[in-house]
Amino acid sequence: MTPDQYCHNKAAPGGSSLYYSIRSLPAAQRDAITALHAFCREVNDVIDECSDSGVARMKFGWWRTEIANLFDGVPQHPVARALAAAVPRFHITAPRLTAIIDGVEADLDCDRYPDFDALARYCYHVDGAVTVLSAEIAGYRDAATLDYAAELGIALRLTAIIRDVGKDARRGRIYLPQDELARFGVTERDILELRESERFTRLMQFQIERTVARYQQAAAALPPIDRKTQRAGLAMAAIQRALLDEIAADGCHVLTQRTVLTPLRKLWIAWQTRIRD
Repeated sequence: MTPDQYCHNKAAPGGSSLYYSIRSLPAAQRDAITALHAFCREVNDVIDECSDSGVARMKFGWWRTEIANLFDGVPQHPVARALAAAVPRFHITAPRLTAIIDGVEADLDCDRYPDFDALARYCYHVDGAVTVLSAEIAGYRDAATLDYAAELGIALRLTAIIRDVGKDARRGRIYLPQDELARFGVTERDILELRESERFTRLMQFQIERTVARYQQAAAALPPIDRKTQRAGLAMAAIQRALLDEIAADGCHVLTQRTVLTPLRKLWIAWQTRIRD
């Protein structure tokens, strides 16, 4: 298996949102974005798979060393080897990759957020940095496109948080802002014990409405001159907005089920986005 095939299997297998979002890009950009997302997936797996924080920190340390190896020309991991081709062509730097590790590693020290501003900062460090890099790989002519990409990254992470409330609760994590739980009369215990209620449904409807607004803000920030080169991000946004619509239509049962879109629906949404842009 080649490094590129490894990254494809890790981050963009057939039927995934990323697969349909980037399939219309030129091969070089497609491979670079896939490698970048595979790197992010590997780093996020450390949090998902390690119950011991000491072991997790050792793995994050290993990835920092591997990033140094990448820029020294001796990468070992297939993801780092795949990134090696993208680094000089798309001006990917070591500090920007290690910043992604730093953002994910913050999960070891913080699993509660007092308000939305704190949550939005976390979302930027975890996903915003990735979408900005992806936007640069795809290409842009107006610097305002990077503001669009940062806003898109926040919206994408908020979508994942909404989708995974139950999954995160089973790991003792609550990403929903604490002040908003109090405003809607939902307790931490309600979430950790997976108790649905009308109050919880209203809380999630609020989360969904705000996240949809963030997608709208991102779209408004994208300069028309770069819409064609940024079609992968636009397709991803359309797919994830459709996921939010599905969660809302299904009654916001995110504590007890994980809503997904079918591959055919993702394909249709991505195609519709391409022909519009």
